[in-house]
Amino acid sequence: MRKFLLSLTILFSFSSFLKAELLITQANVHIGDGAAPFTADILIRDGIIQKIASNISPQSNWEVLEANGLNVTPGLISPTSNIGMVEINALDDTRDDESSLLKSGFSLFHAFNPNSTLIPWNRSNGVTGTISSPSGSAFPFWGMGSYFLLDASMKITGLKDVAMYGRLGSSSGSRAEDILMIESLLRLAASIDLENIEDELDDSLLATKLELQPEDILAIRRLISEELPFVLETNRAADILQAIRLKETYGLNLILESVEEAPLVLTELASANIPVIIDPMDNIPDSFDELASSLDLASILDKAGIVIMFSTQRSHNYHLMRQGAGNAVAYGMNYNHAIRGMTKAVADIFRIPNRGSIAVGNYADLVIWDGDPLEPSTLPKYVYINGKNMDLNTRATRLTERYSKETDKPRVYLH
Repeated sequence: MRKFLLSLTILFSFSSFLKAELLITQANVHIGDGAAPFTADILIRDGIIQKIASNISPQSNWEVLEANGLNVTPGLISPTSNIGMVEINALDDTRDDESSLLKSGFSLFHAFNPNSTLIPWNRSNGVTGTISSPSGSAFPFWGMGSYFLLDASMKITGLKDVAMYGRLGSSSGSRAEDILMIESLLRLAASIDLENIEDELDDSLLATKLELQPEDILAIRRLISEELPFVLETNRAADILQAIRLKETYGLNLILESVEEAPLVLTELASANIPVIIDPMDNIPDSFDELASSLDLASILDKAGIVIMFSTQRSHNYHLMRQGAGNAVAYGMNYNHAIRGMTKAVADIFRIPNRGSIAVGNYADLVIWDGDPLEPSTLPKYVYINGKNMDLNTRATRLTERYSKETDKPRVYLH
């Protein structure tokens, strides 16, 4: 009897192993690299893309999903968000995106909440990964953002401290002071003796005045020694030129965010080979730094060969970057570059390995859409993360079900 049970166990385990294959057939595949889509089958085994080809013959033990020409893209990745860090902006006890002690050394990685309501909401709209970033402050270096996979598993999959975030311009202080401070801190971080870092900070008037901790200087040092990506929010054309100078002087791995006046210094920005993060829906100046705002921004930057990623000003609704990308295409941006800006561009620029594109050997983070991915009315039919089919239910869908279909509830529930 024991041998029989053992045989059944082995057979069951072997059967489960064989069922690890998923074949998606006749998909309109957007690889995510900026190339045009094509029709192909996608074979996934144990969460990894194994093959992309035409007419792959399925085996009897494979799960087969017929896409029938539907668009399939890589899972979308937000390059900046507060997913997993903020539930209600107005309630401090639901916010983990700011620090009262650390500045540039602030790392929010260990505060990520996999039960955040923002995760299923954005995932059900095609977002499978995010870089959660610290909130803005008066200090030019805000802290470091981390990458997280939005699979809602309590065993968090992520990459700690993948980028530094900060701002130049449109602050309460002087931009001249900010530039001097940035340069002084970069020089201090580059020259400091790590073995005596606390003593050297005590001897530094700047570090003492700013109440810098060793973690702050170590984080800034990474911008130079490790080329940690530095996402710098800036808009004024003159500030963009200053940012380019900082990149060239200190060898920064620079990413510029917002850049509303970039068309005024287009040649310099393109020559510097700096990628950007923009909100294509933002064309109304919020300050004197943004007087040249235009809905043509994405098109102008794209035609100049600048790599574009997308953000949105709608807190919590980071999936709306897809609507922004569609708007960018409507104003002249290349369609396939817009898809790239939400997928492979983010993975490559922030050094997120084996994600962001539909390629053999990559994790199977895929979205199968019921229409054009850049149309706001389009929604995912299926979202896969690591080859696992995700539940697309959210708090909103459950509330809709409760209030509209459960007729045995009291009448107050139905209104």
